[in-house]
Amino acid sequence: MASSPRVTTLTSKYAALAAAIESRLGDKLTRMDSAHGELGYQLAAADLVACARILRDDEACRFEMLMDICGVDYLSYGRDEWDTASATSTGFSRGVLPDQTAGTDKIADTQYRPERRFAVVYHLLSITHNHRVRLKIFCVDEERPMVDSVISIWSSADWYEREAFDLFGIAFVGHPDLRRLLTDYGFIGHPFRKDFPLIGNVEMRYDPSKGRVVYEPVSIEPRTLVPKTIRDDNRYDPGLKDDGDA
Repeated sequence: MASSPRVTTLTSKYAALAAAIESRLGDKLTRMDSAHGELGYQLAAADLVACARILRDDEACRFEMLMDICGVDYLSYGRDEWDTASATSTGFSRGVLPDQTAGTDKIADTQYRPERRFAVVYHLLSITHNHRVRLKIFCVDEERPMVDSVISIWSSADWYEREAFDLFGIAFVGHPDLRRLLTDYGFIGHPFRKDFPLIGNVEMRYDPSKGRVVYEPVSIEPRTLVPKTIRDDNRYDPGLKDDGDA
């Protein structure tokens, strides 16, 4: 199980900012735990645009810049990558074959199935006051995740929202040109989703006989990509070991 982040207290600067934000937005926000003295809030998708406009325009906030938007897929959140007795969240103990005895879908109907799967995180910066804040919005519908676009508030949201749409399949309502940004126009699926196959769905190549790019079924097979080191020098010669050595 992944370890929880260490909760730290806010500095006096961010404590004053938190008081200002909460006095203006009230119960629309829920403060998140601070892992490194950072200030973050969770809010409902329906309140995103109104709250974002206040955070931008209010003199005590003045978050003029949207630094980044990123999607999050909480499918299997808190679950180790491999089903083994010695697996950890870090290190090389994950480099073993996963347990296949539990069936193909080991996330559905378990404690790791999230109530709300997709979230969108906004990172805001105030140039005026030199402070930052993070906003997190969960999508209401897992099958059709969507939130309102904030491009009318921060024009920099344009490509950030397109990136989250492309990689996570999160739609931004009101975006004027929501289309793929990093993958090909004919790409199938959203590669940053946790259930997207590591080998992809299709592969592409240029066919000189047809004079165009063609799509074909994936020809490679999934495998464990952890190198195995084989040492054969004298230190590992069985003849040089004492009988009592393990």
